[in-house]
Parts: sequence; structure tokens; C-alpha cells
Amino acid sequence: MKKWTVGLMALMAVLLMAPAAFAQGADQTGGGGKALAGIAVGFGMAIAAFGCGLAQGRIASAACEGMARNPGAAGPIRASMILGLVFVETLVLFTLAMIALKV
Repeated sequence: MKKWTVGLMALMAVLLMAPAAFAQGADQTGGGGKALAGIAVGFGMAIAAFGCGLAQGRIASAACEGMARNPGAAGPIRASMILGLVFVETLVLFTLAMIALKV
């Protein structure tokens, strides 16, 4: 058989077994949900902050390069840069708010 056929059959087998795996009741769980949620929150905020740092660095770099190439357009470039930085930082703050509401 072809590789994609075998992969598709394996996926179907996993999908057929998934409902039985998640069928246990809430009283039978191990109670580690809060600890795992805390770890997930930490990773989520770390990923958001990392992406924000990269994006803000690229925005500032492009703005500085644009101002160096055309000093006469420094004012509009600076205004656009600040607006872009605000949008990127807002995404991270929204991530922080969603994490605070979730946990």
C-alpha cells in the first residue's frame, strides 16, 4: 500500500478510539488540571512575548533604516512606527488578559 493510505488508516483508528479515551467522568480525573493549566499559561505568555519582541525589533529596525535613507520623512515614519508598536504590544496585552480570564 501507499504511505498515505497507511497514514489515513492509522488516523481513522486513532479517531475511532478517541471517544473512549475521553469518556471518563470529571470525578475520575487525577486533579492535575490546574498545574497543567499553569504550565500552559506560562508557555503561552512566553510565546506571545517572544513574538512581540521579534516584531517590535523588526518594526524599529525598518523605521530606523527608512529614516536614515530619507531624513525628510522622519516624522511620518516615526508616527507609523509608534502606531505599529502600539498594535503589536496590544496583541500581547490581549494575550495576557485572556490568560488571566482563563485561569
